[in-house]
Amino acid sequence: MALTLQEVRIMTNQSTIDKLIEMRLTSMSDAFITQMNDPKMKEVSFEDCFGLLVDIEYNNRKSNSLKRLIKGAGFDQPEAYIADINYTSGRKLNRNLIERLATCEYITEHRNLFITGATGSGKTYMACAFGMEACKQRYKTRYVRLPDLLMELEMARTDGTYKKVQAKYANPILLIIDEWLLLKPTEAEQHDILELLHRRRKKSSTIFSSQYDPSGWYDQLGGDDSPLAEAILDRIKHDAYKINIVPTDPANYRSMREVYGLAPDESE
Repeated sequence: MALTLQEVRIMTNQSTIDKLIEMRLTSMSDAFITQMNDPKMKEVSFEDCFGLLVDIEYNNRKSNSLKRLIKGAGFDQPEAYIADINYTSGRKLNRNLIERLATCEYITEHRNLFITGATGSGKTYMACAFGMEACKQRYKTRYVRLPDLLMELEMARTDGTYKKVQAKYANPILLIIDEWLLLKPTEAEQHDILELLHRRRKKSSTIFSSQYDPSGWYDQLGGDDSPLAEAILDRIKHDAYKINIVPTDPANYRSMREVYGLAPDESE
């Protein structure tokens, strides 16, 4: 018995759905089913229907890609956004520079960024906000506290995964190192830092977030007593952008933690 035109159409549509799912075009498959069940779509041309299906699949894949990048970055504050930076909180902030850096131009230039300021001034939030912008432009990004990084490298040296861990932090296009030189690194730790920064030099960008002004980094690295201090700074300081977060009125300044009523370990 010959199949009716309607039965053939149903079989063909189901075959199309199965093939879309097999090709992992699940968003397109779901949208195709929605179109079939919507009488109004019968009035839409094939080209427009197909274009809508492609747009839905494309947008869903971009959204999932962004989610993976953000998750992989390991941000301390994944809710940070450049648009939410408070410019009226008693801090001296160069809005034009911040908005320019948010375009990620510094990444294409392979230049670094130094964000400095006192505890609670919002350094970590700002660093993560720049990291979010990098993810939006599909740059692989990673966030890490320097104490955690050094501990991970020390453990990797003993278990034979040192090169793998170095690559983990050397390969991202943007690396955010928080709590930079909060504690003075040992000579072995300085070797680790130098190796990492040497591998990243002139082919990627790094954001350094620190309580210390760059002028004090040499001393934090051991100064004249350290044979590596100058070599480390030589690999990061050239042409770096700088954001120094200072209060407009030091006598009446309130930290970002106080402004937003956050716990002591938030909004660093």
